[in-house]
Amino acid sequence: MSYRKLGRNSGARKALIKSLLAAFFKYGRIETTEARAKELRKFAEKIITLAKRGDLAARRMAIAQIADVEVVHKIFEEIPEKYGDRNGGYTRIVKLSPRRGDSAPMVLFELV
Repeated sequence: MSYRKLGRNSGARKALIKSLLAAFFKYGRIETTEARAKELRKFAEKIITLAKRGDLAARRMAIAQIADVEVVHKIFEEIPEKYGDRNGGYTRIVKLSPRRGDSAPMVLFELV
């Protein structure tokens, strides 16, 4: 399985993904770099699929990925109603202008 290293070691990369997931599901959209958003998409889609499943084991797996129980509770309450009949493609990446400091490609990562 290939993945983006994002310029970090494995522990820092996992922490970054966890915090981005928590922020994404808390606010419904985040502004981040294109590489981070593309990497985050894989994890977000899996969490939404777990929420659609809705059982206790799925909830525990989501808590292991996000580590914010209030956000996981919000996901499991709202997501199945909104995406119950959808078979994937829950997120959208919209390109924005480059970041001013280093011209990194920025995107808006949001729920469809």
